Amino acid sequence: MLNREPLKILIVDDTAIFRKIIKDVLIEIPGIEVVGVAQNGKIAVQKLSSLKPDLLILDIEMPEMNGLEVLKHLKNKGIADIGAVMLSSLTMEGSEVTINALELGAFDFIAKPQGNNLEENKQAVKDSITPILKAFARKKRVKSFSKNKIIRKSVISTPGKRKKAFLSSSATKRPDRLKRVQAELVVIGISTGGPKALASMLPEIPRDIGVPILIVQHMPPVFTESLAKSLNAKCSIKVKEAVNRELIIPNTAYIAPGGKQMKIASVAGGKKRIIKITDDPPENSCKPSADYLFRSVSQHYISSATGVIMTGMGADGVQGLKLMYDNGSTIIAQDEASCIVYGMPKEAVAEGIVDTVIPLDKIAEKISETVRKKITRE
Repeated sequence: MLNREPLKILIVDDTAIFRKIIKDVLIEIPGIEVVGVAQNGKIAVQKLSSLKPDLLILDIEMPEMNGLEVLKHLKNKGIADIGAVMLSSLTMEGSEVTINALELGAFDFIAKPQGNNLEENKQAVKDSITPILKAFARKKRVKSFSKNKIIRKSVISTPGKRKKAFLSSSATKRPDRLKRVQAELVVIGISTGGPKALASMLPEIPRDIGVPILIVQHMPPVFTESLAKSLNAKCSIKVKEAVNRELIIPNTAYIAPGGKQMKIASVAGGKKRIIKITDDPPENSCKPSADYLFRSVSQHYISSATGVIMTGMGADGVQGLKLMYDNGSTIIAQDEASCIVYGMPKEAVAEGIVDTVIPLDKIAEKISETVRKKITRE
């Protein structure tokens, strides 16, 4: 892990075999200290003050006190420095509860292993949880560092004080960039921390935004459908999981199905746009992939799209955003302070392809500006 101090973890699950699998995996990862286990949420809450964990590996369905109730307890008590990674079943019911947990502030989730033997299950857990733990440790380190340092102003308010590589002026960075016009489409790439961020941002999008919004959220099958339903209940625009060959219409947000790829295609002689859902291979180990979607947008929306890159691990979306940027799209990145994980936006900013870096609570307003106002070249 990235911290000098070990990451202290409390395992909370009512099933002995899952507690053993998780513990066996964690003790093999450098920089991790398993400080205890608990059979349910009530016991876990009682142990918090003595064990002082940094992170809970938290089952959802438990007797006495379930995972959601633990998260609500942490929120009600103002305990913001203890994170949670949820253990979720790959079912519709499990996905709906997991989305709720993520909206309550859980850092991320992993699927409960369903392999044929103990070693297979251990490997599945290790593969899925290791990058999450690294991201959490990095976030913890940055948060701790920020407490003792004045936070730097954002790139839009103090561009002259940032490294040149972090600027994204079309006039100085890429003089051959196409001129931008009013956006006819918005696309969003997002990963770790996404459900909570989208639940905050999308409801601020006006009902009459006038354009479609396409979203790639890194999630497995079933979970994206549950995410769409949850967001649809919160938003004034319609939010749905995308369906193959459906016509793209304004005032609707389409979420790429988990385990599939989503892109844009033209029909009716290029006069109309549809969504194509494919089983093409993963890109950047992601399926759905933001790069896959963004690349198609760069081909079908020249100078007339807005790309948004938000909280998440890795660099998915950067290559596609480069193509969109060069073709005149406006690119918005979520700032570090409001990201759960400043990975995907950071990579885009470092490439010099971002027009605006802003906090989460300003993204909806900025999207609306790009849709309703003509943007002139700087």
